[in-house]
Amino acid sequence: MNIKVLVTGANGQLGKTIEELFENNNDGIDFMFLSKSELDITDKDALNDVFQKNSFNYCMNCAAYTNVEQAEKTPDIAYKINAEGVKNLAEICKEQNTILLHISTDYVFDGTKRTPYTISDKTNPINEYGTSKLLGEQYIQQLLKKYFIIRTSWLYSKKYGKNFYKTIIEKSKTESKLSITDSQKSCPTNTVTLARFIYNLIKKNTNHYGLYHFSDDKVMTWYDFAEQILIENELFDKINLVKADNYVTFAKRPEYSVLANN
Repeated sequence: MNIKVLVTGANGQLGKTIEELFENNNDGIDFMFLSKSELDITDKDALNDVFQKNSFNYCMNCAAYTNVEQAEKTPDIAYKINAEGVKNLAEICKEQNTILLHISTDYVFDGTKRTPYTISDKTNPINEYGTSKLLGEQYIQQLLKKYFIIRTSWLYSKKYGKNFYKTIIEKSKTESKLSITDSQKSCPTNTVTLARFIYNLIKKNTNHYGLYHFSDDKVMTWYDFAEQILIENELFDKINLVKADNYVTFAKRPEYSVLANN
């Protein structure tokens, strides 16, 4: 019998990566990819309709509000999607006996630690984005027994979406100097490696439910990451890359958010 998987937020960088890699798999896993315009997780009636018409073994939630800066200015939008929308999914997954696979973030931590964060470390988000994502996690844990919450860090795709990797490439085409902060440290995570990790969880049909940390294993600052991107794309000699001393953002961000993979 085939495994049926719903992917919400399918037009985002992770959803598009999963679609590219695994839509035509030979493991008997059938994906349904629905973008926000096709299925808004904040619309409970729409969710009910999709779940009633299909029998999903898994729901992979890639839908999220990820604009950290804007979340400080309009937190209601972040909470509506990252918390209330996730609660809607958890409730319907409970009704339908569907396993929820939810993507969360390193920003649930405050960044005061100097060794990698484990799944047992105390959460303490310092911005609205992180707080909204943590609330989503808590709804899942309150409502479900069959779930995977996967926290990841500094997610990027080389092909899809808006992210740091693609921004550096674009800026290098029009600017000769790039000022990048080195005040934060974590592990940039390629959507390809995260997608493969998630796919293997489904393929193995594991029942080791709960909270997971997953990231790529190289610890670096945003400056280090920018340097790596430029070198990889043979642009380093064309750009004056400097460390920004006066990097100011509206949202507070954890200085250290390296995750200890489990």
